[in-house]
Amino acid sequence: MASKIEKLRNVIGVDSILNKIQDQDVLLETILIEACNILNADAGSIYIKEGTELAISYSQNKTLSARLKPSEKLIYSIFRIPIGDGTASGLSAMTGDIINIKNAYNIPEDAPYSFPPPTAYDERAGYKTVSTLSIPLKTNMDEIMGVLQLINKKDSRKRSIPFSKDDELVAGHFATNATMALQRAKMTRTILQRMIKMAELRDPKETGRHVNRVAGYTLEIYDHWAHRKGLPPKKIEQTRDILRMATMLHDVGKVAISDTILKKEGPFTPDERETMKRHTVYGAQLFTDKQSEFDEVAQIVALNHHEWWDGSERGYPGHLDLITEKPTKKNRDGSAKRKKGEEIHIFGRIVALADVYDALRSARVYKSAWTEEDALKEIRAGAGTQFDPELVEDFFAVIPSIKTVSAKYAEAESEEDEAS
Repeated sequence: MASKIEKLRNVIGVDSILNKIQDQDVLLETILIEACNILNADAGSIYIKEGTELAISYSQNKTLSARLKPSEKLIYSIFRIPIGDGTASGLSAMTGDIINIKNAYNIPEDAPYSFPPPTAYDERAGYKTVSTLSIPLKTNMDEIMGVLQLINKKDSRKRSIPFSKDDELVAGHFATNATMALQRAKMTRTILQRMIKMAELRDPKETGRHVNRVAGYTLEIYDHWAHRKGLPPKKIEQTRDILRMATMLHDVGKVAISDTILKKEGPFTPDERETMKRHTVYGAQLFTDKQSEFDEVAQIVALNHHEWWDGSERGYPGHLDLITEKPTKKNRDGSAKRKKGEEIHIFGRIVALADVYDALRSARVYKSAWTEEDALKEIRAGAGTQFDPELVEDFFAVIPSIKTVSAKYAEAESEEDEAS
């Protein structure tokens, strides 16, 4: 087993990893994974504070994950718990203290928290919870941003044992570094959300929940595709961070489209439809002065997410020079030749699939939300025409994860919820 000094060194090493991640969701997942590795925890969850509640953001379980196929992910339920007495995580968020439960099956009756009846919970999951460590993610101003909960510390013989006092110390140092990284990522997310809010003011369909769902679906499809293609893990992790943020801005070019078109409830005229298609070009042009890899990916996504796999004229905008907006490949009539197959960047092909699926499943002023069954039939029918057929298979392989993302970013009941 690693010593306290070795664990603290690992915390310092992980700090550089966390500081490179810009997307909030990717960072939260990484924080949980790295914390489990450093403290040799078998499982855990990470929660974000939302008002007077903690909302689960990610969960992992090494034992249960080992039972899955290599391409499968552990599916967890989306739920919230109140901040305060009642649960270890809720109490940790209220007090700002680390809560160390040595044995979930033997909690003192006078303890200010309880554990969901272990027999019922563990029997349902096929897993036995022994020890838990709830660590508040607290800023230097004592603001609670969330709670990291680790489950079942493992010894050298893979037995579940309690977390030690040294573990609490290491966890506290890790949480400090993680919270600083989370503050920075939250600021980045806020900037992106403000840009999205600008688009939403013009187009009510372009909500924060919609773009987070599309970005989440995109990541799940990309993960499956990248692992199937054998991409190096480091490359996958770097791309996930940038791709998720870039996908959130896939329709930002709509800010340049007039309200009479964006907010029109009836069908577009041919001229209006052509104007609407230009949002892909306008969005891509926002990133022509590239300063980072994010600008490059954001431009690719904005420009390519409406192209059709079969190269039909239903896709757009086709082969264009972004500066002059003149075709670089032409049809006989002089119009831009549409991109086809692998001429369409993989990011554009993935986002196209994620965007259409969310549009089908979402209610609009001009249509009701499609059922899950009908939406999946439509996606399957589009394989080889609208969508890359291999990516459609990747999409169907991650449907359980897609549903988790959908539940996490379900449409808000009030305007205030939209900011989360």
